[in-house]
Amino acid sequence: MATTSHHVPDVAKGEEGQLKRVLGPKLLLLFIVGDILGAGVYAVTGPMAGIVGGILWLPFLLAFVVASMTALSYLELVTHYPHAAGAALYTHKAFGIHFLTFLVAFAVVCSGITSASTSANVLAQNFFGGLEVNGWSGPVEGGAVTALALGFMVLLALVNLRGVGESIKFNVVLTLVEVTALCIVIGVGFFAMAQGGSDLSQIMVFQDSGDKGLFLAVTAATSIAFFAMVGFEDAVNMVEETKDPRRIFPRTMLTGLGIAVLFYMLVAISAVAVLSPTELARIGEAEGRALLEVVQKGAPDFPVDRIFPFLAVFAVANTALINMLMASRLVYGMARQNVLPKPLGRVLPHRRTPWTAILFTTLLALALIWYVTSDPESNIVANLSSTTALLLLCVFAVVNVACIVLRRRRGTDGQDLQAFTSPRVVPFLAAALSLFLAGPWVERDPIVYQIAGGLMVLGVLLWVLTHFVNKATNREEGTPVGDLRIGEDEQLPPRPPGR
Repeated sequence: MATTSHHVPDVAKGEEGQLKRVLGPKLLLLFIVGDILGAGVYAVTGPMAGIVGGILWLPFLLAFVVASMTALSYLELVTHYPHAAGAALYTHKAFGIHFLTFLVAFAVVCSGITSASTSANVLAQNFFGGLEVNGWSGPVEGGAVTALALGFMVLLALVNLRGVGESIKFNVVLTLVEVTALCIVIGVGFFAMAQGGSDLSQIMVFQDSGDKGLFLAVTAATSIAFFAMVGFEDAVNMVEETKDPRRIFPRTMLTGLGIAVLFYMLVAISAVAVLSPTELARIGEAEGRALLEVVQKGAPDFPVDRIFPFLAVFAVANTALINMLMASRLVYGMARQNVLPKPLGRVLPHRRTPWTAILFTTLLALALIWYVTSDPESNIVANLSSTTALLLLCVFAVVNVACIVLRRRRGTDGQDLQAFTSPRVVPFLAAALSLFLAGPWVERDPIVYQIAGGLMVLGVLLWVLTHFVNKATNREEGTPVGDLRIGEDEQLPPRPPGR
């Protein structure tokens, strides 16, 4: 998820006010891998397996291809415009339309909220799964899972209100926890293969449990898998804190994406190796507990299944916290720029945290969880993760078009030989594929479009309200990516370390 950053002067204007460049290739790689890995694979594995069966690895691979093409556009933009504001900055530079810039920025905010809501439900499911596996409780009803997810969001708000400082070392620890949990799943899968109890030919078998046909089923699963691949776009917000970003950013970002998809495909193969075709068809019902079921069945004689759900809880909690930090700071920044109601820019005088923005984003997350869980037949995790993917696919489509526009505007004379340039046709393909995966033909649940549309309508209403208030009070309206002039008593803590 993107994060709001303060304006940083150009190098030619002096060093004062610039962020410290502390990220080398290794730390940046860990940041990117940690940002992509997290709640995604826990959330999407079950729903995807229920759609495509044994070829579970294929949607991950296709999502990687689309994400990588979009990453190439981000790399071109970040090396030509090395400032930490992400999609909103590129949109504003390309089109100069304040309202469009606002829509992109608010879509990123909403994607953070829906992603955190997904994580809260995955966390609750794994937590109760851990209690059950260890014999500390029996099976729980859906109401208890929802209550814990809601309580967790409130806890995140309290943590957010206290303020979270920047700590790259802490991000490294969290990344190692995420990697350890996925290595357990992969190890269990390969153990099952070594025991000869699995049929590897199943990884090439398509199971059409929804009568969609191969093309539509894989397309639908790929649109879900995209949720697991997002996070790479956050890295562009670290450009001002990276050593020699033009040289190391392209290689490091693409390496991070490659490592992530390798983990995902190995997890998918492990799930197919452990579970029978019938279990794969039913695994969507497990939602966020899908990988726990793989570990339980694949290693019944080892205690790893007792530890795994709590590792998952830890990894997912980090994802949710960073999502909500990002969302609240972006709302705060837009309020300070007079594109959202001014009260959303208030801060606590001692903690210096944006309390009204935190309250606003938390209430939205609570409402989302309540709304999705009000339908007992709804797949909560699948719908919330699909909403996140839908919002980001639309943002990525705009970013790819912005890359095309800005490339043409620079022309041959404006080429910077030190900057990265994506292959000529890639932004066109990436924009088209992003829009295709965002379309209704992937057969998302209608509630996904209701959630995404409702959130964006709310944003537009707030923007209109703010516009008329600004007009009535002769207050200047800025953009969501401009210079956030923060008073001495309103400084926010440094930007947190990714998801």
